[in-house]
Amino acid sequence: MSDMGIRILLRELRPNITKHGFRSSFRDWAAETTAFPNHVVEMALAHAVGDAVEAAYRRGDLLEKRRKLMEVWAAYCERKPAEVVPLIRQG
Repeated sequence: MSDMGIRILLRELRPNITKHGFRSSFRDWAAETTAFPNHVVEMALAHAVGDAVEAAYRRGDLLEKRRKLMEVWAAYCERKPAEVVPLIRQG
């Protein structure tokens, strides 16, 4: 999906959210709840990994590791939401 397509979809669904919130949520989830290495998560976000020297030696795309990461993310996103129990009665 193109960048513009995502913007249009989000604007129609909820005008006050941005795609950056999705990326931030993914990053926080990966760091806090998984054991995937930081460089795999950063590559999944299409971020540059490491400095120029490291980049010169890092030639792989980690596709299989990123695929597994995205499978775990998809399972997390598809799970049934927890039931929220209010601590204070309303009304």
